[in-house]
Amino acid sequence: MNDDLRTPLTAYRTMAWIVGVLLVVLVLVGLPLHYGYLVSDAPWLAKGLDGVDGSGGAGWRLGSDISRYLGVAHGWLYMIFLACAFWLSRKARWSGGFTIVTLLCGTVPLLSFWAEHRATRVTRETATA
Repeated sequence: MNDDLRTPLTAYRTMAWIVGVLLVVLVLVGLPLHYGYLVSDAPWLAKGLDGVDGSGGAGWRLGSDISRYLGVAHGWLYMIFLACAFWLSRKARWSGGFTIVTLLCGTVPLLSFWAEHRATRVTRETATA
């Protein structure tokens, strides 16, 4: 693979994995803990006022913190992911449809890992052709 593609591909893959892992933790851990009080009366999921004064269950506080902080971090990092993916799409000359599908897959937990694998494969195949 030539150096024109190596840097954007590495940046894209790094950001895809970071954003993908954060999204999985946010959606599969943070949000269920944060909103678990709606479907369970378990004391550790009891909703507190704001989690700062020690009110609420430990699960709710953890979910609230994950949702608050990881959600914001994921949002900002997703913007960097979009820039890296777009940069790679121009360097690798992806079609418009392939680019859009790759960008949108970054919003779906677990699907983002498939999209990263697919984009890496396609980029490497076209670079060696």
